[in-house]
Amino acid sequence: MDLQQMRYVVAVAETRNFTRAAERCLVVQSSLSHRIASLERELGVKLFARSSRRTELTSAGAAFLVGARECLAAADRAAADAAAATGVVRGRLAVGVIVTTAAVDVPELLQRYRARHPDVRVALRSGRSDDLAAAIRSGDLDIAFLGLPEGEPPSGVEAVALDHDEHVLVVPTGHRLAGASRVTLHEIAEETFVDFVAGTPARAQSDQAFAAAGLVRDVAYEAGVVELITRLIARGLGVALLPSAFIRPLAADDPELALVPVADGPHRTEYLVWSRFNPSPATRAMLHVLGVPDGTD
Repeated sequence: MDLQQMRYVVAVAETRNFTRAAERCLVVQSSLSHRIASLERELGVKLFARSSRRTELTSAGAAFLVGARECLAAADRAAADAAAATGVVRGRLAVGVIVTTAAVDVPELLQRYRARHPDVRVALRSGRSDDLAAAIRSGDLDIAFLGLPEGEPPSGVEAVALDHDEHVLVVPTGHRLAGASRVTLHEIAEETFVDFVAGTPARAQSDQAFAAAGLVRDVAYEAGVVELITRLIARGLGVALLPSAFIRPLAADDPELALVPVADGPHRTEYLVWSRFNPSPATRAMLHVLGVPDGTD
């Protein structure tokens, strides 16, 4: 058994197709199939159930896949550590980003990172803050940029607060409040709202603010992406509370939207988070680019 065979098994498991797996691994299909068949003979089990139309993991294959991924990750980390010992940072960096990140210009950050460490391959993943924090704890992500309600820092991870922000009311330009200098939650509680999906940290920021004020509001539309939220607002279907640092640059270029400060509105904190356990050389290099001590200096 060798690492290449494990890579082939992972590729077939993820693509569910021997031809696509061979293309991903840059080998001919016959070679990939032969190596997997050889591995199956060595193990004495079938890893895949095959037909002319489908390829699926067997129960033995699913069990093998877990260990294979762990072995490949360990091998990649060993190679990265060896390179780091000579002053060269290599390997893979998995970065999680919420869609409303504003404290850091992520593309500009990655540009600076690549200029210093061109041998690192970066994988980006967007999602909700709680899911990204969980992925850091499980080791699926190396670092992440989160946005959480004020006073609710992430748990189980190393965290640095990057910025504190307040929400503003976003309304269509023809709305009765479009020209207001400031509003309160009580003044807007009867409006129809567009917001993020219930149960997410992005939604909790507004829900908690209204609950603290003893108010109930009507969220008629839920969406997972800001672009859809702003399009619904522009159509006059509702209003929203969104982080000011994120929405102001977008609204400046959109004549259909108007922003109104909220006197007692929600607040959020943006965080950079990473794992407490043995950060990789690529992770430590990113922390250095950000000017954040990693605990090893």
